Amino acid sequence: MGCHSIRVNSFGKGAKEEVGKAAIDGLSRLATFAKDFEINIIVENHGGWSSDGKWLSNVMQQVNLPNCGTLPDFGNFCIEREGGRQWDGKCINEYDKYQGVQELMPHAKAVSAKSFNFDDAGNCVEIDFYKMLKIVKEANYKGYIGIEYEGTSLDAYTGIRATKALMEKAGRSLG
Repeated sequence: MGCHSIRVNSFGKGAKEEVGKAAIDGLSRLATFAKDFEINIIVENHGGWSSDGKWLSNVMQQVNLPNCGTLPDFGNFCIEREGGRQWDGKCINEYDKYQGVQELMPHAKAVSAKSFNFDDAGNCVEIDFYKMLKIVKEANYKGYIGIEYEGTSLDAYTGIRATKALMEKAGRSLG
């Protein structure tokens, strides 16, 4: 495939412990298989228990394979939505995004800098990118940082460019 990683989702329905057990089993099997192909299996915080940084970090510790890690996404920390849906509906239980990224960084094999909407100064309204990049830098992370835009005020291309500009500005401020 020519890639260094494959992103998977550990979203599941059920009690925290049972979803964790299934995630540990599935990730262990997948990472063991992917090892011979020199591919990492990375899990994004992507709804449900996977958006609980402590939970996902514990899953990574239990899997304990060098080619299995996380893909911390700045904007995906909704554990529960109205109606029990994964993607749509109002978030009714959100994990602290800064704490979550900090907990996931020791296992990070990639990072996703997701933005939503911007103020007049070019800063993301929902996420403090300066604080997020400081967390990433303090974790001594040296890998890829992908850029995502999920806002509604800009078209996709303009939103991606605005996110890139904010990343560059925040990165320069950290030295």
